[in-house]
Amino acid sequence: MALFQPSRTSVSSVTAFQASGGSTSSTAAPQAGRGNASGYEAVRASRDFWTIRRRFGSFVGPACALFIGWYFLFVIIAVFAPGFMRISVFGDVNVGLCFVFLQFASTFAIAAGYRRWARRRLDPLADRLRQRLEGGRGQ
Repeated sequence: MALFQPSRTSVSSVTAFQASGGSTSSTAAPQAGRGNASGYEAVRASRDFWTIRRRFGSFVGPACALFIGWYFLFVIIAVFAPGFMRISVFGDVNVGLCFVFLQFASTFAIAAGYRRWARRRLDPLADRLRQRLEGGRGQ
């Protein structure tokens, strides 16, 4: 769908626009050996973008694997050891209910851990990439 594709400016129209006194962003100008690149393509080609993606995957992959493993442990114990899940911890609270609360707690712990981790590891790179791209628009 043309509606969602980034706009592409031909080299001749950029050259004509510049000749008439206009200026273009650094992302609209052709890159060496790549032809004409849109803003998205320029971001995707940058080293910072791929570093951000790699770092994101290094957190999300293990976190998802651990959480899904923890969830399936809960389900497997509930299916194959219902007697264990019915053991009373105190009052009407049993082991199964404790597992449920621990599922919620682990979800919030992962979210809080990711937030802290992303602020240290991803946000500085994303800010640097954003500043570089927005800085190119004003030139």
